[in-house]
Amino acid sequence: MIIAAADGSALGNPGPAGWAWYVADDCWAAGGWKHATNNQGELTAVLELFRATAHLDEELLVQCDSQYVINSVTKWMPNWKRKGWRKSDGKPVLNVELLKQLDEAIAGRRYRFEWVKGHVGHPMNEAADARARAVAEAYRRGSAVPSGPGWSGACEADAAAAAQVLATTEPIGAAEVFEDEAPSLHDDRSPADTALFDFDDPAADWLAMTLELTTDEHARLVERARAAGTSPEEFLRGLI
Repeated sequence: MIIAAADGSALGNPGPAGWAWYVADDCWAAGGWKHATNNQGELTAVLELFRATAHLDEELLVQCDSQYVINSVTKWMPNWKRKGWRKSDGKPVLNVELLKQLDEAIAGRRYRFEWVKGHVGHPMNEAADARARAVAEAYRRGSAVPSGPGWSGACEADAAAAAQVLATTEPIGAAEVFEDEAPSLHDDRSPADTALFDFDDPAADWLAMTLELTTDEHARLVERARAAGTSPEEFLRGLI
């Protein structure tokens, strides 16, 4: 089994953005854009991981902190495809080109997704997050992008070692495994349930939120963000 973490980062969301997948310090890859959303980074990280391991026959366990990505792949895509890549309200699915490429990349593959809570010290998730963030920072500064060594001969040994560690390590934060089984296109929810919850569609790609701060609070926020090497918005997002 190959165990890898995938993560995305966007400064400002949308803004300078990065993606990364990580197996070990000598087995990872990253990239990004001058302007993209966090969800685009998350999707691309998983897509590039599947592409990098396409030549292998082993099962792939993807550790991911994005419920949007996991639900898109394991729950929503079959319905979206059936409806011509449109949501239940008839509107086009967000990030449809990335989702179509991901749909092709996972075809015939054996894989599972494990949701891990972000920013709680999960080693592989933190490693992927740091690399995705480094790319976003590089695009913001206009400096060289750290792209990583990619998949190499050392990766097989790294993947085997990671599998052994996982088997003997208690999980950090909440974790849930999602199998690669296509969900049912029908369900037995009542009309009332359907009105309250729409499990067919994800939430918006990003939401705007207004936060009222005093002058002193804003100054402390800016100071802490600078110390962390990030923007105030990204610093706050990391606390969620």
